[in-house]
Amino acid sequence: MDKRKELKELYKTMKLDMGIFIIKSNLNDMCYIEATQDLKGTINSTKFRLDLGKHINKELQKQWKEHGESSFTIEILEKLKYDKDEAKTDYSEELAILKMLWEEKLSKEGKEMF
Repeated sequence: MDKRKELKELYKTMKLDMGIFIIKSNLNDMCYIEATQDLKGTINSTKFRLDLGKHINKELQKQWKEHGESSFTIEILEKLKYDKDEAKTDYSEELAILKMLWEEKLSKEGKEMF
């Protein structure tokens, strides 16, 4: 097998970090959270969309444009572990529940969602 095919196969079997990340405003108690099966990739694409002015959350986009990236903190809140069952590939339900739990927790801490 050539090196390129080998790398493709390795990528297909690679387990990406999945979970919840947050974008917090350093100016107020506003935040945005997102659940994803690819934390690194989604964080990168979210920052890219915000920089381009194309993020789906209009309020977050407005604040990002007005105050700039330096007015926000992006961090991973929690990583979701993979099941022992190797056949399982869809974790959307678990991620949705995890997101709801974090939204509730952040709300109790006085945070508002964008």
